[in-house]
Amino acid sequence: MDFNVKKLASDAGVFFTRAVQFTEEKLGQAEKTELDPHLENLITRADCTKNWTEKILKQTEVLLQPNPSARIEEFIYDKLDKKLPSRTTNAELLGQYMLEAAIEFGPETPYGKTLITVGEYQKRLGGAEREFLHTSAATFLSPLRNFLEGDWRTISKERRLLENRRLDLDICKARLKKAKQAEAKAAAAPDFQETRPRNYVLSASASAAEHELRVAQTEFDRQAEVTRLLLEGISSTHLNHLRCLQDFAEAQATYYAQCHHYMQDLQRELNSGLFMVPIRLCANAVSAPHSSASVCPNPVSPAFLSGPASSGATIPSSSSSSQKPVTLAMEQSQLPITGARKARVLYDYDAHDTSELSLLADELITVYTVPGMDPDWLIGERGNEKGKVPVTYLELLS
Repeated sequence: MDFNVKKLASDAGVFFTRAVQFTEEKLGQAEKTELDPHLENLITRADCTKNWTEKILKQTEVLLQPNPSARIEEFIYDKLDKKLPSRTTNAELLGQYMLEAAIEFGPETPYGKTLITVGEYQKRLGGAEREFLHTSAATFLSPLRNFLEGDWRTISKERRLLENRRLDLDICKARLKKAKQAEAKAAAAPDFQETRPRNYVLSASASAAEHELRVAQTEFDRQAEVTRLLLEGISSTHLNHLRCLQDFAEAQATYYAQCHHYMQDLQRELNSGLFMVPIRLCANAVSAPHSSASVCPNPVSPAFLSGPASSGATIPSSSSSSQKPVTLAMEQSQLPITGARKARVLYDYDAHDTSELSLLADELITVYTVPGMDPDWLIGERGNEKGKVPVTYLELLS
């Protein structure tokens, strides 16, 4: 107990002495030992590395996880050294909602089929995002955190020790200077009546101060060397962070390439004709476009119009009193589209190039097809203008 009390008192005295020395240095009342320029440059470089690493780490976390609550949850699990529960990405959640909606609307309906297709690709996008987040956390975020929580803490600790050694050195220099001044003053005016000459005592005090100064200088030099070696390791840290940055950029490029590939596949599937909006094929005359008899209850797709027809094509009836399919003759179910005929435009359409014809909703144009032409397109004429038009924008008239 006595040892602990004495040590506590000694530490308190050292702390108070250092505080006085530090305050006097700030006020310009005491001399300060300057570090060598190389060590000062290393310290400045290390501080710059620490500050920018913190900013890059924080902004990368925001980029990968924009939700602040989720970031706080990840931080708590990391501090508790527990595994973070698997979290569903927004794309995966959207895909799941689309699949559930398709079941409600009917998976065999055009809308239901499209929901299923798009929902599956949304889940693939979510899986790619999950893999990107995992890879980025392992190859980029973790090394940056390890530097700030490991290497930088060690560097900061050694720098605090170096600062304490410097303060101790300056205190010893101040004591020696005062002892030398007192010794010189006593030598100038000796008192021979003293039993023990005062200059003898002052000489012994100066010798003790010189010894303390040598010990403090040795400890300061040793600590400066340790700190210098740690600070020079910042160059290795930069090389490590460079490799991590390259891995992060590669993971990012892989993620965006996967997303691009998935979206291209999705567009090809949606444009394959299986998910095209069907055309309303009506047998009404051009002179009575809005009569009740002009509405065709069952849309017919372009593939049906251009493909071969059987002698007994079946079309489901729209009557509420009967749900049985009605068999129609081939002459009634398929109208020839190789010859010129009239068509009403359903929606506005802007031509993408000179080979296409721009359309306005509700206008009437003449359309026909040519051998070998894409079944999703027809040749449209309006006065002296002619060009390709998409069949999904037309209502063919008899």
